[in-house]
Amino acid sequence: MLAKLMGWFLLGLIRVLTGAQARWHGCPPKAEQRIYFANHQSHADLVMIWAALPHELRSVTRAIAARDYWTKSPFRQWLTTAVFNVIYVSRDRSAEEDPLEPLFDALENGDSIILFPEGTRGFTGEPQPFKAGLYNLAAKFPNVVLVPVWINNVQHVLPKGEVVPVPVLCSVTFGTPMALQDGEDRRAFLERARSAVLALRDV
Repeated sequence: MLAKLMGWFLLGLIRVLTGAQARWHGCPPKAEQRIYFANHQSHADLVMIWAALPHELRSVTRAIAARDYWTKSPFRQWLTTAVFNVIYVSRDRSAEEDPLEPLFDALENGDSIILFPEGTRGFTGEPQPFKAGLYNLAAKFPNVVLVPVWINNVQHVLPKGEVVPVPVLCSVTFGTPMALQDGEDRRAFLERARSAVLALRDV
């Protein structure tokens, strides 16, 4: 019950602070298994996409979160586990576990996921080069729908290093689904996926 109340509180807060405008430009919200992949400029990105999704999709869509950051305190861990039901991934490249293994498990379980292919937050208006994870997921799960997403202006709500959000009008634009093409190599696919996200900036 506490987690549900916190979820409704955060949903209301993010809508007051940002307007949380959801723009379904290239596809409608639909109850199908999806990988939403987006630009990444703030810790608030996760909450923005979560708030932009209809209620029935929020319950089956899980965001990816860095284990080392989001488990630093009991509150962060409770928030991301109980409220957002995130998938923790390790950024420690020396770990024995494949960092994509938790994502494989979630997709095999039928969940949709929210992924930030840059791997870390950027400082410019354009996404950094995408890392290989999105390609590997697309190759392993060809039937999961890939939806590019552009999150606009959220870096001004919670800039890097800040803890107090400020009201700024933001939007989340969902683009046209794409898929890994037969014979398409990793670099070409990742460049195309990045371009699909960037193209939504001016929509």
